[in-house]
Amino acid sequence: MLAEIIGGFSIVTGLIVGWFQIRHHRSQQRNAVAINLAQTFYNRDFAQAVVRMQHVPDNVSLKELRAMGREYEDAAITVCTSFETMGLLVYKRIAELDLVLDLAGGIVAVMRRKLDQWLVDVREEQAQPSWAEWFNWLGDRALERKKQSPPAHLAYKNWR
Repeated sequence: MLAEIIGGFSIVTGLIVGWFQIRHHRSQQRNAVAINLAQTFYNRDFAQAVVRMQHVPDNVSLKELRAMGREYEDAAITVCTSFETMGLLVYKRIAELDLVLDLAGGIVAVMRRKLDQWLVDVREEQAQPSWAEWFNWLGDRALERKKQSPPAHLAYKNWR
């Protein structure tokens, strides 16, 4: 009888410890993802691509972007592939949507708006409807959020 009680207690204790270890591991994993995502913005190529794309009009077409020069198309591809990765990480629940949108929601929304027609044209030209699909998806989430809530500098202006 005593052995059964001790055995049951050991099992329950093991489950509780295991549960805490899993929570701790998930927390560490989220922190690692957050750090890796933040480092994306310290990438020189990405930063230069975003700067270059700021000068592109909204809904630029493939033809218009190519007329601006190869460096603009390269910048568009850099932006898309960077946010493509983030979008997939969010969708697979490896990174949290709120975290990604807090880090880059404004940039994603602007780049999505600027590159909307270009994406359509590239997909058609490449006969690849899934090209930059996760950038597209993440951009849509960012645009939705921008309609629903004010930017952080306004929403949290009284934060202490």
